[in-house]
Amino acid sequence: MSKTPSPAAETGLETLAVGGDALVGMATLGKTAAALALVIAIILLCTSLLRRWGPQKRAAGGHLQVIGSAALGSRERVVIVEVEGTWLVLGVGGGQVNKLHDLPAPARPVDAAPKPPGEGDRFATRFARALKQNAGLGGAGR
Repeated sequence: MSKTPSPAAETGLETLAVGGDALVGMATLGKTAAALALVIAIILLCTSLLRRWGPQKRAAGGHLQVIGSAALGSRERVVIVEVEGTWLVLGVGGGQVNKLHDLPAPARPVDAAPKPPGEGDRFATRFARALKQNAGLGGAGR
């Protein structure tokens, strides 16, 4: 004797099959999202490593250093640059750089050597100082 499945049992199996397909689809979506998150994490890790040990630090090498600059207009600046013991006063603007003056660099004490970019007065510390000053917590200011 063979049993024929009732229509209610067939509907239950079909519902289970459709729910299983949805579950498989969600698992695939989860795996894809995890793979995307892994790729983004690898990109961020490589970016931070390149910033830390990248070629730009070796290229700078300490031969050229910006001592100071001042804005003269919206696009014009005067910049003082130290190159191998000589200060160059440069006019920068409109896609041009003109040498205005040169003079020997003053002697600096050893402990007053400038810090490389990224050390010392970082954006985060300047921003925190500005927030404190604007909130009236910095003492100096308003």
